This record gives sequence, C-alpha cells and structure tokens, in this order.
Amino acid sequence: MGKFGIRTGAATLAALALAVTACASDKATGGAPATGGDGVKTGPGVTADKISVGMLTDLTGPYASLGKSITQAQQLYFEQLNAQGGVCGRTVETVVRDHGYDAQKAVAAYTEIGPKSAAVSQFIGSPMVMALKQRIETDKLLTLPMAWATGLLGGQAIQVTGTTYDVDMINGVDFLVKEKGVKSGDKIGHLYFEGDYGESALNGSKHAAGKLGLGVVEQKIKATDQDMSAQVSAFKAAGVKAVLVSVGPRQAASLVGVAVARGMDIPFVASNSAYSPQLLGTPAAPALLKEYYIMTAAAPMSSPLPAIKKLVSEYQAKFSGQPVDSGVGAGYSAALIVGDALKKACQAKDLSREGIVKAHRSTPSWDGGFGTPMDFSRIDQPASRSSYIVKPDKAAVGGAVVFKEAAVSDLAQDYQVPVG
Repeated sequence: MGKFGIRTGAATLAALALAVTACASDKATGGAPATGGDGVKTGPGVTADKISVGMLTDLTGPYASLGKSITQAQQLYFEQLNAQGGVCGRTVETVVRDHGYDAQKAVAAYTEIGPKSAAVSQFIGSPMVMALKQRIETDKLLTLPMAWATGLLGGQAIQVTGTTYDVDMINGVDFLVKEKGVKSGDKIGHLYFEGDYGESALNGSKHAAGKLGLGVVEQKIKATDQDMSAQVSAFKAAGVKAVLVSVGPRQAASLVGVAVARGMDIPFVASNSAYSPQLLGTPAAPALLKEYYIMTAAAPMSSPLPAIKKLVSEYQAKFSGQPVDSGVGAGYSAALIVGDALKKACQAKDLSREGIVKAHRSTPSWDGGFGTPMDFSRIDQPASRSSYIVKPDKAAVGGAVVFKEAAVSDLAQDYQVPVG
C-alpha cells in the first residue's frame, strides 16, 4: 500500500510547497489558540461543536482501490466515534480530498483543507508527504502518512505507523538466510521504485546484505514501467537466489509471473505496497501463490485477533460487497490513533494543534488490538521494528494469511535508522 514513494521532481515540489508556506502557514496555525466556554483550548479545525479531520488520499490514481478502502474504513471509525458522543462533546467531521497520487494536486489539496483541519488521518504517498513535510511541521498538524519512508521520520507532527521500508527489508533478508537457503556469497536481487519508497527499502537490503555477506543486484524502475521482462533477464543472468520487491502490485505481478515462466524457482520477498489481493484474479496468481512473501507491520485481515474480526464484520456490514484488503486495517487503525490523540488532548483540555500533537507523542505504548505494538514517543525511530511475514491466499479474507508471526531480527534491532 503505498508504502508508496516515487520522487517526482522533489526539489520543484518542495519549492512549490515552500512558496505558499508564508501565506498558508499563518492561516493553518490560526494564530493563538482560543479557550471555549467549556474551558477547552481550541485551534484550527475545532469549534464549539465540531472537530474537522482531513484525509488526503488517492481515489483515481495507481493506489485508488487502496485509497478507497482506507477512506471508507476511516469514515466508519469516525461514524462510530460520533455515535459514542464524539470527542469533548464535539462531532468529528471528515473532509476528503483526492490527489490522484499527484504531488502538485496534493500540495493544492493541503493548502485548501490544512487550515481547516485539527489532524490529518491519512496522507497517501511518500512524495506527496515529503513535498509538504516542512509545512506540516510548521503548522503543527498531526498527520499520519500512508507511507513508510525513513525520510518522514524526525518531526513531531508526522507519525509514521509501524515499521519503515528498510526495517521490513532487513527482516526479510534475515528470513531468506535463516529459512530459505540463502547463504554468504550468494546474490539477491532487489527490484525497487526510484524515489523515497524504493531508496528506503534498498537501504535496508544493502545493510542486511553487507552484514550477512550477500551481494545485491539492483534493478531500479519508474512507477510508469509495466513490463519487468528486462529486469527478470538481469536477475537470471546474475544467478540471484532470491528477489526483494519494492514496487507497486502491477509491477510485482509482472516480475513474478515472468520469472516463474522462465524457470526461476526462487523466493520473492516484498514490501507491503507490492501486493494487492486483486492480483489473485489475474494470470499472475499461480506464481504469487507459490513463493511470494510480504513483509508488513500489520496483521492481515484474515487474522483471528478479535479487533480485526470485529472490524471485518462491521466493514462488510457497512460496505457490502466491497473488498476487505489491507487498506481497511491500515485506515481504521490510523483513524483510531488520531481518535485516541483527540481524546487524550480533550482530557488535558487542550484541543489546539500543539495539544493534539503533545497528547499523541505522550504515548510510548499503543496497540489498539491490531497486533502491532507501537511507540509514539520517539520521533527519530520507527514506531515498531517487528514485521509479519504474510503469504497470498485465495481463500483468506483480504487475500493473505500470516506465514510467520511478527518478529524483529537482531539485524533490525541494532540497525541505525537514517532520519531525513
């Protein structure tokens, strides 16, 4: 799911974001916080009876199906929260904008709804969030990216949930060595998107490979590339014993399908964005069902965890006939994190932006029942270093099952995460 991230003219986009910072930031921060009649300090996006939460999503671009699931799951959560009385006697209102995975549209959407939001419960895409990172921090607007590049770490307002791409890949390489016969002196391939997503994942694979005596055969592609035949040829010629996959679902399907067709009987270990259950309805399904493993901080929707089973039931009741993919769990848990921050800020009688961020960052241990314990108190570290190993399964809810329960390798535990 987006652990998404293609850098599209990052310098230009960052400049565009900064160009409007001076005028937009004053509006976004809204000046000095006010105190309402109930004694609660308020800020932008908070009135006497309403709290506005923004969603900057992809409903028309390459991650449209995932964006839809994330958005619907978050709307379900806030609807349930409101049915329980809302927060501080206020109804939570969601404001959704589709950027279509276009960074310039994302900047425009943030400029529109940022000044009116108390928090942003989803922001799809590493390049989009990176283009606005400085503004988000200046605006002190609690924002949960649906992206996991390490460059997003280091700020108070932006909360990367779960693991980062590099940590997942370190755990993945450890798995290949311990359980899939890869040994010192072997070569492994890594297919990755250019930009923050791919480069972050590559940092992890190269770190682990260096520690374990492996060679890495790199193949970098653009998000617009579709046919992976040339990349398969390069991997086969190099004699790789496994391939890491940090691209989108479509490219992953091409890679694995072509590789298996050419007789490459090797395991594939993927970043969480490199799989979608919809792929099991395509000709690539047999190859994906063979030896394709996904590294992810999140338990799959087929998990027996009570919170996930309850969510699946409620989501299916609300959105009958809609697919229950990983976006449902990712979206709902992110909304829950924002909801918990708002509740904690309410208890402190401070719903200003600073109060919401402070409430969130004062949480060193959070789970929510979704099987991913996280620490929100450290801005320079991933919230978790434990990765599930998930495998595609046609019969499972969400199209995937747990192959190995969440664990952190020694390599990932000791890894010094670069902070951007």
